[in-house]
Amino acid sequence: MTTRILITGGAGFIGFHLAKRLASTGYDICLVDNLARGIRDADFAELLSNARVSLVEADLLNYDDTVALGADFEAIFHLAAMIGVQHVLNRPYDVLAHNTRMLDNVIALAQRQTACSRLFFASTSEIYAGTLKHFDLTVPTPEHTPLALTALELPRTSYMLSKIMGEAMVQHSGLPFTIFRPHNIYGPRMGMAHVIPEQLKKAFDTAPGDSISVYSPDHKRTFCYVKDAIEMLQRMLTSESCEGETLNLGTQAPEVTIREVAQTCVDVSGKALLLEELPPTPGSPLRRAPDMRKTAQLLNFQSQISLRSGIEKTWHWYRDKIFQPGGLTAQ
Repeated sequence: MTTRILITGGAGFIGFHLAKRLASTGYDICLVDNLARGIRDADFAELLSNARVSLVEADLLNYDDTVALGADFEAIFHLAAMIGVQHVLNRPYDVLAHNTRMLDNVIALAQRQTACSRLFFASTSEIYAGTLKHFDLTVPTPEHTPLALTALELPRTSYMLSKIMGEAMVQHSGLPFTIFRPHNIYGPRMGMAHVIPEQLKKAFDTAPGDSISVYSPDHKRTFCYVKDAIEMLQRMLTSESCEGETLNLGTQAPEVTIREVAQTCVDVSGKALLLEELPPTPGSPLRRAPDMRKTAQLLNFQSQISLRSGIEKTWHWYRDKIFQPGGLTAQ
């Protein structure tokens, strides 16, 4: 009998790529999305043409909608969340309330399954922000790092707190679980409000000889191409040793400056462009990188795709499907 897997937020960036990979390896996939951020683009339509993939448009804030999804899933990936700068800044209460309510309903759904082997919960690297603010944060940052909060009155705290609460809810749910904390995953079909697609769009729009702006040029990050991230998630699914674990999801090295990222985006565009270096973005940490040793040990895998290669793949997709035709991408 074929394993059936539920992916919430299935029309979004990671959900789409995860569904595509799992369906190609023999799983039956049920995607749940309200399409508030995910979209029905050509790539998503192609995914849905696969007989192994189905889509349910449902509101995970509604308990009845959630439990109506059924009781025959062997694994659930909960990726759906209220996220995005505008939501966090303008609707912090809803970010906190909606994310915890959705998770509460998904946990109830998982508890009703007849044979659910595991609940996978997508947390965030943002949960380390409080520790960074108040203490000396180790970089690369291991999963056992004690967590602290930023000031509760700050709107941005709402998203971080919703994920910290989410991790606690999952751990105390009585369900078998794996929690993963994504760090700078990038690639085709991600939202535009991220440094790599932003810089690629600037390079596309700018005439040769002109300059593109780069904020926080000296700040360092690591980046993980989505294909590598999906490989890790699939290995988590099949690895019993990951049950009950919290794992970073990303790339530990190399750490690169935002300047280097912007220059690579310029290089893959094939244009002769200059970089206009601007001040750091407020609140942006000087360094951010996950310690991936635990994940690599449990999965026997670490990211393979170089930043240059990943940005090239991302450039070709955005150029051909978003920039030239003026299309939209999932958030």
